Amino acid sequence: MAAAKNNLPKEFPRFRVGARIEHIILLVSFTILAITGLPQKYALTGWGGSMIAWMGGIEQVRIIHRYAAFALTVGAIYHLFTSGYRLYVKRERMRIMLRGYDARDLWNYVGFNLGRVANHPKMRKFNFGEKIEYWAVVWGTAIMAITGFMLWNPIAITSVLPGQFIPAAKAAHGGEAILAVLSILLWHMYNVLIKHRNFSIFTGKLPLDQMEEEHALELERLESGGSPWPGLALPVLRRRRRIFFIASIIIGGLLLAIVIWGATFEETAITTIPRVTREVFVPLSTPSP
Repeated sequence: MAAAKNNLPKEFPRFRVGARIEHIILLVSFTILAITGLPQKYALTGWGGSMIAWMGGIEQVRIIHRYAAFALTVGAIYHLFTSGYRLYVKRERMRIMLRGYDARDLWNYVGFNLGRVANHPKMRKFNFGEKIEYWAVVWGTAIMAITGFMLWNPIAITSVLPGQFIPAAKAAHGGEAILAVLSILLWHMYNVLIKHRNFSIFTGKLPLDQMEEEHALELERLESGGSPWPGLALPVLRRRRRIFFIASIIIGGLLLAIVIWGATFEETAITTIPRVTREVFVPLSTPSP
């Protein structure tokens, strides 16, 4: 058994180049959004005001925040097209979808950690925790994009919706921001840096010991000769690839134009009222007789 294990590769394919590029875009844009967004939410606190001043003032912070939001949106669109390519052109299964067996894996995982289940559950390409985290990012990005657009363009929004939608969007935007930051710091960072030093999103490969613990069923499939990313035969790929690229150019160009339009057609709330020092007239008091 030990000899067979020694003959296995030390690392196994985990993420393709496209997914790693998406992660870098998400990592950079999310970090900038958090650094520039939370001080605005807590601008009246000492640390919030200090951070805003350190970054060049509220106008500069808002501009940086919006450039990062634009990058996050473009990254989300890029993810849509890379996912579409895998699903339509290569006809790969969407293994990130939550399935019934994920609930069973979660139950057995908790039971194993409590000593109620004898064996660690064998999990697939993406385990239940990774799926929940992925869909939380999808949901959070959608909420932040919608509410951020409303706050970015309040005059246009209130021309078609009641004014109460703006403070509601502000509350949702700030609440989701706190939830996202806490999720990254407490959940994501624990799983990738403390529980394991998992750098597969940068290297594209996962070590054998982590595959055995977190993705045992995927490891068995790869060991039996399965492809990391199974797809269709090449002749079908060529036809589908041509259709997909034409549609991507048209739809992608349209989406990019919409994003640019939404980010530039209204300039409210970027500049603030300049500070002006005025002399205050104080009438002289009349002396009492």
